[in-house]
Amino acid sequence: MKFSLKSFLFMLIAASLTLVSCNREDDTGATLTIEPGTVIKGDKATKATLIIKPGAKLIAEGTQSKPIVFTSNQPKGSRNYGDWGGVIMLGNAKVNKTPATIEGENISTFGGADDNDNSGILKYVRIEFAGIAFETDKEVNGLTMGGVGKGTTIDYVQVSFTGDDGFEWFGGTVNAKHLVSFKNLDDDFDTDWGYSGLVQYGLSFRDPKVADQCSCSDSNGFESDNDAAGSEAQPQTSCKFANMSIIIADGTPDAKFRSAFRLRRNSALSVYNSVAVGAFPKGGFELGDAATQANFVNDKSDFRGLILAGMTKGIVAGDEAKLKDAARKNQFGVDPATLGLNANYKAATGKPGLLPAAGSILLNGGVSLPAGFEATTAIGAFSTIDWTEGWTNWDPQNTDY
Repeated sequence: MKFSLKSFLFMLIAASLTLVSCNREDDTGATLTIEPGTVIKGDKATKATLIIKPGAKLIAEGTQSKPIVFTSNQPKGSRNYGDWGGVIMLGNAKVNKTPATIEGENISTFGGADDNDNSGILKYVRIEFAGIAFETDKEVNGLTMGGVGKGTTIDYVQVSFTGDDGFEWFGGTVNAKHLVSFKNLDDDFDTDWGYSGLVQYGLSFRDPKVADQCSCSDSNGFESDNDAAGSEAQPQTSCKFANMSIIIADGTPDAKFRSAFRLRRNSALSVYNSVAVGAFPKGGFELGDAATQANFVNDKSDFRGLILAGMTKGIVAGDEAKLKDAARKNQFGVDPATLGLNANYKAATGKPGLLPAAGSILLNGGVSLPAGFEATTAIGAFSTIDWTEGWTNWDPQNTDY
């Protein structure tokens, strides 16, 4: 069944297979349920955006064989970045900004004191061709999470061809697993305003010809701030990521690409057992200001089991001696040919080769992970299981919906 999102803001009514557009003030306790296999099309003319307000729930639980798809309402072959808004989930977990108003839409507020808040379920879901600009240089992301609590489930979500970030967290505590950011425009994984959840198994796959051309921005695998001012606002951005793969496809990267990891503005984000491969113009790993560098020196952030390959400069900024301590098992300036990657790992078209070859260091070269993560010493998003099988789409431009 197919739906066209016809309204700027969707208030939620408990329903199955039905989206109802209305203007209500009592929507905070509502639940929207979407059945497996449903395709929902975002209307371009009205900048359609699905916004789950604090206290409401979205239950979008597809299956491996019947994913739920949010996509463009443009015909096959004519879809593009920013054809519609995207999916925005807002909750009542802690953020470090008051009032917290969601970026892009600039109306809906979020955040509170309930770190266990539940905004619903996103599982086996694809979000495609989102990221429309409501104002100049103020786009919605593919999946935006604002103050979303750890009672929410985010698992097996692919965001593709979005006109801004693939995934962005504004505060909150929600955990997430099995994320794919595919050929998006700006950053792949962006964290702000005190986000403190755990994210494990994520793939960023970039088209080298497509980067954010805005003079106020650039394109990175990771971008992380505490807030725009780099203040001491609490809670501090202190999320942890493990088993992430950041890859640029074949070709010379656009000059507006910057770094695989751009951490700045007093962020205390941590990364474990992750790999970045590609000719990022600035380099691989960048702690972009004194406060962010001090967070690492003072053990408020942590970086272990990292492999950065194929870029001229591995460490752009950071405590080089500490990052290269042998116990951390970090490797910078690695030749990609030595990693045992799949022969098609950076294929420009179609599905990239995801599973490392037998004997690859990626299969067991990492560190033991902190509490809360699934135990593994694999480096990157994939070891012996292709968890993208069956529910992802590597060519949505040419899919009949």
